[in-house]
Amino acid sequence: MNAALVQSFDAPPTCTTFADPVPQDGEVLVTVTAAALHQIVRSIANGTHYMSKGELPFIPGVDGAGRLQAAVGQLPAGTRVYFGGARFPYGTLCEQTVINPAMIVPLPDAIGDTLAAGIANPAMSSWVALDRGRFTPGESVLILGATGTAGQLAVQIAKSRGARHIIAAGRNPEALEKLKSLGANTVISLTQDNDALIAALRSEFAANGLDIVLDYLWGPPTESVLAAIAQKGAIKSGSRVRYVQIGNLAGATIALGAHTLRSANLELLGSGFGSASLPDILRAIAEFFTLAAKSPFDFTYKTVPLSDVTSAWNEKSDATRIVFTP
Repeated sequence: MNAALVQSFDAPPTCTTFADPVPQDGEVLVTVTAAALHQIVRSIANGTHYMSKGELPFIPGVDGAGRLQAAVGQLPAGTRVYFGGARFPYGTLCEQTVINPAMIVPLPDAIGDTLAAGIANPAMSSWVALDRGRFTPGESVLILGATGTAGQLAVQIAKSRGARHIIAAGRNPEALEKLKSLGANTVISLTQDNDALIAALRSEFAANGLDIVLDYLWGPPTESVLAAIAQKGAIKSGSRVRYVQIGNLAGATIALGAHTLRSANLELLGSGFGSASLPDILRAIAEFFTLAAKSPFDFTYKTVPLSDVTSAWNEKSDATRIVFTP
C-alpha cells in the first residue's frame, strides 16, 4: 500500500510503499479515507513527543476517518468511522491500518470524512480540557493561544457549552478580531509588553472573574497569566482557578514562583493522552460530533494528496489544518 514513512527523526516523511497491515486477534482493518496533520503528529515524527517510541521506520498519524473492513459489534463492514490508536509501526497517513475496535466512533451523516479527520483532534483538546477542569455552565474561561486552529475551536466550544465570559488571548491580530464573532467577550493581544499584558489580564480577571484557563502555549505567556492571577486583588479571594495545560507551543518549561501557589487558590492540571483516560477522550469526541452535526463550527482545513506529504509537512498556518487523503 501507499503510505507516508518516517525514516529519520530529522527529515519529513516520504510517500512510499509499505507492507499491508494484517489484523491480529482483537484488531480490525480500516480503509483510511482522510487523516490530518496535527502538531502532535509532527512531534511524534521528530521524536520529541512523550508518545514517541524512538524506533524507526514508522507511519505517522494518530487519528483519521475511514471505513471498517469488518463488522464491529452492531456496526457492519463499510461503516464510516473516526478512529485512532493504530498499532505501531502503522499510523493513519496510509491507505489501510489496524486498530483496536474500542478506538472507533461512528460518524454522523452530516459530517464528512475530511472534516471529521481534521476537526476531531483540535476539538477534543478543549472539550476534554473543560471536562478535566470540571467546567460548569456560567463560568469564566480564558483561552491562552486562541488564534490557532484548536484555540478558535476552543472559544466556540466554550461558548456552546455555556461559558458566561470568554477571554481569548493570542498573537494574530486578524484572528483575534474574528474571535469576537465566534463567541469571545474579550480579546487580549500577546504581542504587547509583559507589564501591559499582565495589567490587561488582571483588569479582566477583576472585572469578570476567572474559573478555568485552557493553555495551549506554556512558556512566557503562561508566566504572565500566572503573575496576573497571583497579584493581590486580581481574583476574588477563595475563588478556585483550574489551570489546564494542553500544549506548549511557546515553551516546554516555565518559572513558577512559590508565592504564586500560596497567594492564589490555583489548581494546575494537564490534559492529554495519559492524563485523560481513553474512554473520556472517545466520549468527548462522540459528544462533539453530535453537537457539530446539528450546529456546525467555524473550522478551516485543506485537503492534500498523501503523495505530497513531504512538501506539505512543514507548511505553517495557525488557522488552517492540513488533511491528507490517500
